[in-house]
Amino acid sequence: MTDLSQTVTEGFTSRFDASPTGLWSAPGRVNLIGEHTDYNDGFVFPFAINRRTVVGLGLRGDRLLRVASSFAEETVELPLDDLTPENLAGWSAYPLGVAWALGQFGADLSALPGFDVFIDSDVPIGAGLSSSAAIESAVAVALNDLWQLGLDRRVLARVGQLAENRAVGAPTGIMDQSASLLGEADSAVFLDCRSLDAEVIPLGFDVAGLELLIIDTRVSHAHSTGGYASRRASCELGARMLGVTSLRDLTVDDLARAQKVLDDETFRRVRHVVTENQRVQDTVRTLREQGPTAIGALLDASHVSMRDDFEISVPELDLAVETARGAGALGARMTGGGFGGAAIALTPRALIPAVTAAVTAAFAARGFAVPDLFVVRAADGAAREQ
Repeated sequence: MTDLSQTVTEGFTSRFDASPTGLWSAPGRVNLIGEHTDYNDGFVFPFAINRRTVVGLGLRGDRLLRVASSFAEETVELPLDDLTPENLAGWSAYPLGVAWALGQFGADLSALPGFDVFIDSDVPIGAGLSSSAAIESAVAVALNDLWQLGLDRRVLARVGQLAENRAVGAPTGIMDQSASLLGEADSAVFLDCRSLDAEVIPLGFDVAGLELLIIDTRVSHAHSTGGYASRRASCELGARMLGVTSLRDLTVDDLARAQKVLDDETFRRVRHVVTENQRVQDTVRTLREQGPTAIGALLDASHVSMRDDFEISVPELDLAVETARGAGALGARMTGGGFGGAAIALTPRALIPAVTAAVTAAFAARGFAVPDLFVVRAADGAAREQ
């Protein structure tokens, strides 16, 4: 955080010839279990991680918006009066989309000043750790403070989701922003995506001597491309054909009927979501009753479902999961939207070096790109830093 804060302060001063009013940060997230359930009104169980995005923000005396970052040479400028989703493109759509979305949740953009913002992050991009939600959440809390909007964290999560859906064009659910805004140390957020009820559940990884190892395959993915959207469309089709508002309304007991009504592909998409919802609830119950060492089989089953029923895995992810399990991880699965990104492996702390070495060697033997492996810990959510 110290290095990022310094980079942001220096970057802001260099680009805008002024000092930021303050610094705000928000974490990326890893989803422990519950994939592609969020936009189906289902259950998810993510946690905020100790990788963060930091933004420096200062209000202006006019109505100009200026956005810069450490990862792009250009400074994007846009008059606040021209702030619409149609006028946004590229990476700046994330922070500027949040400003637009705040207007959709009650902020009177016609009466507010413009701003300058500079962004830096150590959340890996394209790894399925939600670098996008980290940007959105950090900007949301910053503007909520400086524009004095008084919106609570759950509303800010909806703001970030709307920005991602409309400004960026990615049809994602609300999980990522909720984790980034509501997270707490050594805990995960049990989120009901229909009611938006959220409960912070202790994980107990520290006491149990467990670590969550991220295996970034370096296979890049993008949510706004076709694979994610087609899976969502399949889920919506399945719900329509089964006469329910969303797949959340189905249970495992409904799958026999679903198989008779749906074509094979749509059925498998539906089966993943229905069984994944059950796995999320089973994971929370198992943590409470038996502790974190007992959830490995649920993580494994989640990966098999994503690989075979939802078909969103890739060979690198499958290899990461299989190798990690063989080297001593208690459970492993791909995480995130799929088609690349990262896998997670719940691993006893003493076995982290062995799992890391095994995965690295397996990737080399298959001729895959060298994976990036690192441990993440459940961290606190978005906050003002200074």
